[in-house]
Amino acid sequence: MRGSWLGLLLLAALLQGCAQTKGISAPSIERRSEAAVQDDRDIEYSARQRIAAKYRSNIQVSVTCFNRFALITGQVPDDATKQDIERIVGGISPIKGIANELHVERVADTGVRRSDSGVSGDVRTRFLEDKSFNRDHIKVYTEEGVVYLLGIVTRAEADAASEIAATTRGVKKVVRVFEYMQ
Repeated sequence: MRGSWLGLLLLAALLQGCAQTKGISAPSIERRSEAAVQDDRDIEYSARQRIAAKYRSNIQVSVTCFNRFALITGQVPDDATKQDIERIVGGISPIKGIANELHVERVADTGVRRSDSGVSGDVRTRFLEDKSFNRDHIKVYTEEGVVYLLGIVTRAEADAASEIAATTRGVKKVVRVFEYMQ
């Protein structure tokens, strides 16, 4: 009987400790607000849907969003299509900026896109080895060997990430699409 009471007291102490920490969580490594993270997902989804509804072939377009800033990459058949896609994406609320990196050329084949995915993975893996920044603060996207880096970073973090990306095998060029912290 005495052991039961001791067990109950121990359980009560543990539960009280849990109740006292309610609402306290580990500090977030995300530099965007929860609303911005959700907006980024919504913008990417809406852009895919709207572009697909208008253009069914002869294009390969990706929209990557970070902190409500959209990066548009891929291939389109002409300048009019390039400008129209930028207009479509720009019409999605709450976009606060666009980097239109579309190229007027024929659509890249599947092998190139698969290779780009591997390059992005290699860059992210190399980010893990570097302790001068947190890799979760930087989004990596690769298109035809060009690595796009997005995020909210300090200048030092941007420089370190850019150097790692530039020295990764398969990278032709690095484009920084950062929002800088003071």
